Amino acid sequence: MNEPIINQYADTLFSCLIPYDMHFEHRMPTHSIIYVRSGKLVIEEGETTTEVEAGNYVFVKRDCTVNVTKVSLGETPYRGINLTLRRDTLKEYYSRISKGCLPKNVRPIGRIATILPKSIPMESLFQSLTIYVDSNMAPTEEVLQLKLQEAIECLLSIDRSFYPTLFDFNEAWKIDILDFMEHNFTEDMTLEEFASYTGRSLATFKRDFAKISDVPPQRWITEHRLELAKQILTQEGISATDACFRVGFKNRSHFSTAFKRRFGYAPSFV
Repeated sequence: MNEPIINQYADTLFSCLIPYDMHFEHRMPTHSIIYVRSGKLVIEEGETTTEVEAGNYVFVKRDCTVNVTKVSLGETPYRGINLTLRRDTLKEYYSRISKGCLPKNVRPIGRIATILPKSIPMESLFQSLTIYVDSNMAPTEEVLQLKLQEAIECLLSIDRSFYPTLFDFNEAWKIDILDFMEHNFTEDMTLEEFASYTGRSLATFKRDFAKISDVPPQRWITEHRLELAKQILTQEGISATDACFRVGFKNRSHFSTAFKRRFGYAPSFV
């Protein structure tokens, strides 16, 4: 076995088997609970590194970008199960809670990645999911909804801070477009992903973006990439090819054409 095996059993349940170390940038538009069956999971968020050993569970907050390494140990591959908690699922669960029982003055979870304590309810939840994964059989929609409810209840029983974390449905979910794009315009993201990570549909994203910019979002991204490329070519003296990929372009020829159209000369002449 040399190739990774990744299975999606529903839009909220995933499993993977990775026979070698795999490093990638992972964007999380939804809350997730990840169970590491074997190997090790390393999550990097800025200066903070979280290592999740086999047999452990980690909660990863929504609307974040983290660097992830799935580590195989010797002959033992990385194996994991990921259960995602979509907003509609959380809203439906929240609608059935007695609001008078909600904890007061509790702050949400601060860290992006939080290792969860082992508990019988959590172990029972993922043992039941493991049976489906090992059988390569998708649970029915009814079963999956029960498992998602079980997962929410597990989190709420672990820490009261999960109440304001999971049930945040305010407009704060819709984060500032300009700030997000200024920090992420070099990333390999589609407009649909920019919309999702700022808490909007694509149509709403384009409408809100038109309120803050005279140019469409894709053109805004291209122009900012070109301006950054010119800056680093001038200040750092790197090659045009390195600048091309560093600022987010995928095609060297497209980069050169766009650069010359905007500045009147090829990037190789900077």
